[in-house]
Amino acid sequence: MNIDLLKRLCETPGVAGREERVRDLIAAEAASLFDDIRTDAMGSLVCTRRGKGKHPEKIMLACHMDEIGFIVSHVTDKGFLHVQPLGGFDPRNLFSRRVLVVTDKGDHRGVMNPEGKPIHIQAAEDRKKVPEPGDFIIDTGHGAAAKDIFRVGDTVVMDEPFIEMGDKLVSKALDNRVACWLGLEAVRRLVAKGRSHDCELTVAFTVQEEVGLRGARTVAFQVKPDIGIGVDTTLCCDTPGVPEKDRTTVSGAGFGLHIKDGSFIADTALVAEFEALAKQKDIPFQRTVLASGGQDGAALQQAASGARAIGIVVGTRYIHTVTEMVDRTDLKAARDILTAFIAAH
Repeated sequence: MNIDLLKRLCETPGVAGREERVRDLIAAEAASLFDDIRTDAMGSLVCTRRGKGKHPEKIMLACHMDEIGFIVSHVTDKGFLHVQPLGGFDPRNLFSRRVLVVTDKGDHRGVMNPEGKPIHIQAAEDRKKVPEPGDFIIDTGHGAAAKDIFRVGDTVVMDEPFIEMGDKLVSKALDNRVACWLGLEAVRRLVAKGRSHDCELTVAFTVQEEVGLRGARTVAFQVKPDIGIGVDTTLCCDTPGVPEKDRTTVSGAGFGLHIKDGSFIADTALVAEFEALAKQKDIPFQRTVLASGGQDGAALQQAASGARAIGIVVGTRYIHTVTEMVDRTDLKAARDILTAFIAAH
């Protein structure tokens, strides 16, 4: 598997609204895989492969490029940056983090901590308080000169390397650079095996999913797919402290056949088709249902006159943290089922 590509995708910064560096990386990888590549008005990268069918069915994969992060909302006279979140954070995971502040003129390292006293001078009541994401500040070490370097609207991502641990891959931004990897590698595998398809295939690398499925919605209105596949990560809570009924997926048990979440319910016939195909090809899978949350599949389903939709997902431990973890087996299974489904259409 092309793990180097996944590493480069994860380590490239790109929060909602500032995905251009990730888009450029993907565009370079996609150049030899698609017949047409364009960037739409919102910034999504829309890649299309023409099919061999006379009246081709339109199939669209939505793979969002944005990662969770922050936007700078204020720079103090002493050079501390105040931020607002772009995406959902559990503030307990934000203490003492190294970050990257992304500006138009370059990237700068910084550290993120909550406002307030260190443990040595805290009262007992202070230790019970959990700050909100907006209570955290960033120190870049530039002091008062920071006002000349940073400005409102600069963005911030976590600064952590991609690592391999046994059968697991760990990084920030696996949600959702995993899907970007899958959108490229499923098609690359199709090409490598010389497999054609009748359908018109669009792989849309979408923007601003983490703040409301915005990019997928506009692309879907342009493409008007017959079948929409939301490619994403999902919860994997097979870890201590979580009841079995809430685990969603089990790491290493295969790709997730995503049936329902807070934003959409998958098309029943598509669920049956993917399940039959996975069994035929001996690709491991697990059915997934999520109580809340959403993904781009919902936008594809509801755009224009609607589409049949489903989600293909990869279970991810410790999601929305810098220690997101996926299993190689699940990643390969997701790639293989997408390739098989496209080839069958």
